[in-house]
Amino acid sequence: MKRALVLALLAPIAIAAAPSPAAAALDQPTPTAAECRGYPWMDTRKSPEQRARALLAASSAHQKYRWLVEQPANSPQQTTWADGVVYPAQLPCTPTVVYSDGPDGVRFTPGVTAFPATIATAATFNESLAYAKGAAQASEAFDKGKNVLLAPGLAGGRTPLSGRTPEYLGEDPLLTGMLAAAGARGIQSRPVLATLKHYVANEQELDRQTSSSNADERTLREWYDLPFEIAVKRGQPESVMCSYNQINHVYACENARLTNVLKDDIGFDGYVMSDFGSVHSTAPSLVNGLDQELNRPIWFTPARLDAALAAGQITQRQIDAAAFRVVRSYIRGGLFDRALPATPVADASTSAHKAIARTTAEQGAVLLKNNGLLPLDPRTGDQIAVIGATASSTPTNGVSAQSVCSLPWRFGNPTTLQCEDLVSPETSIRARAAKNRATVTFDNGSDVTAAAAAARSADVAVVFAYVRMGEFADLTDLKLQGNGDALVAAVAAANPRTVVVLQTGSAVEMPWLSQVPAVLETWYGGEQMGPAIASLLFGDANPSGKLPMTFPKSLADTPTAGSAAQYPGVVRDGIRQVDYNEGLKVGYRWYENQGIEPLFAFGHGLSYTTFRYSDLRVAASRGEVTIKVRLTNTGRRTGTEVAQAYVTLPGSTGEPSKRLAAFQRVTLAPGQSRTVDLSLSRTDLADLHLLQYWSGTWKTARGAYTVEVGGRRAGFRL
Repeated sequence: MKRALVLALLAPIAIAAAPSPAAAALDQPTPTAAECRGYPWMDTRKSPEQRARALLAASSAHQKYRWLVEQPANSPQQTTWADGVVYPAQLPCTPTVVYSDGPDGVRFTPGVTAFPATIATAATFNESLAYAKGAAQASEAFDKGKNVLLAPGLAGGRTPLSGRTPEYLGEDPLLTGMLAAAGARGIQSRPVLATLKHYVANEQELDRQTSSSNADERTLREWYDLPFEIAVKRGQPESVMCSYNQINHVYACENARLTNVLKDDIGFDGYVMSDFGSVHSTAPSLVNGLDQELNRPIWFTPARLDAALAAGQITQRQIDAAAFRVVRSYIRGGLFDRALPATPVADASTSAHKAIARTTAEQGAVLLKNNGLLPLDPRTGDQIAVIGATASSTPTNGVSAQSVCSLPWRFGNPTTLQCEDLVSPETSIRARAAKNRATVTFDNGSDVTAAAAAARSADVAVVFAYVRMGEFADLTDLKLQGNGDALVAAVAAANPRTVVVLQTGSAVEMPWLSQVPAVLETWYGGEQMGPAIASLLFGDANPSGKLPMTFPKSLADTPTAGSAAQYPGVVRDGIRQVDYNEGLKVGYRWYENQGIEPLFAFGHGLSYTTFRYSDLRVAASRGEVTIKVRLTNTGRRTGTEVAQAYVTLPGSTGEPSKRLAAFQRVTLAPGQSRTVDLSLSRTDLADLHLLQYWSGTWKTARGAYTVEVGGRRAGFRL
């Protein structure tokens, strides 16, 4: 929506001197559905803007205030909160709204599907699957009596140590933005709102509430704002959550970027909510674009808003604008017209949802290495040794498959999803091996010597290794946990036919890599991890995942290594100052620019078949760029390849490296060829800034551009 139109819609709303019919109805019994249809804000023939204006026109000043805080906005008849905060009851026929956290499922709620971690969704490079997952999550949320999901999560992937890396979509702005957009569309295909989080430059958990992300404007625009811009333009989420951290010494939830960048430049016309406890002021927050304080009223209480209004620190127009954005989004998203179920569904998970979880686990798994050992094809009587605590549902020293089903809430505590229907890898591998009349032995890996003995007596060993990470803390290194490196090395030394199954939320170092023939990264695989892993190991499913983040050889190779100022930052006057001095040299752009060979590159992922790229054709005309390439399956199995097009801008732009510009999943039978169209339309180029750089505004340079697809290169000029 154009800014001028927004300002027209948000003009101050006069409050009638005499009680309106709506206000008088507050003393009456709860209206019936038929009676609700008589109120103008419930007239579905009117636009969401008209309905929102009608509601606010009938509201008192303090009824408007309710929309500026989550709990009063969403519990319309509750009048009293902690610390003596009181509001009048809301107008009739306004909805009960319930928020739920939910990047990987409806969190802290029984009877729902535990989907794989968001990083696994990123590894699928599959927008359709991201949409389906979002729709399934929303369906379960609604059935459970929740109609706002705090998801999807997205960030810039600045450091693999960031504790919430598994909640996000990797290190590339285009991939992150497109998959977040698809997830948001899926969520909002139901009467449930999506919330992009956390805006912006929220790249570490360490001192996240008292840190400042200090970056130049070009870095912010091209790397950290851009995925949000793409997700807003392509996903149209109704809400964005501002983050805890400061951005260049101003807290995100009172930072002018909320208005100047997010709302004005990007065009976001939903409402901005805070994170829990991330508000630090009344007037600066409201003036700079915060629309709703999450949880209970603290900074947006009636007393504080009245005082700020009386002091001239805020205006009635700003209050009306914030309330309008919230109400319009609630109406536009269907919350006014589709009431939550009176009784939540006991088990909202369905077979279809479980199938989506399994497909995500399969397509998101990345085959990092395979020297011919996979897929497994055991003969009658062969023995498979399954080793490692996270393969089994039986805990070993508190660690089991449950530990890596989803993110831990705090280290050592239960996971964010209950994973009630979890099927362990051990169970699934036993069942699948039985079809080949092979046997499976299990060793929990707690005794490295015993594990090595189990591997030595088997025909093949499958060793599970893990890293647990999540909100509230960053990793301190990129090593396997639970003595994992020693376990893998011992098993590999005992049996040269060793498969390593990684269950991590981020990159890991692999000092044992040369000793093993096969490595499969499965992330946090959700409740269907067992069947998914078994199908991949035995070749019932062909791996097709690609890394959404770079795996470095060591932590020392990462963009922020060796500089305390860059990470973890230096505390000055109680605020941890984190200097983004690497600028745009983040993720794969850092490694390419610095000539550092990673362990496994962004976009890497093997298959049980092979593919050949040929006949790359590139041309630019009439504001579009044509990119077409011939892809052939040269192997003996049907497989899916993710074709990725990267563009290098002219040297005059100062860009550090090539950038991802397009991607597409392509499934081919053995010997089959197809021309893959990765062309960039006029709309793509405008919305996604695929060929642009930031220099006070988005600009397109004149000069030579290079396109690379599957190792093939071609160029064009603008």
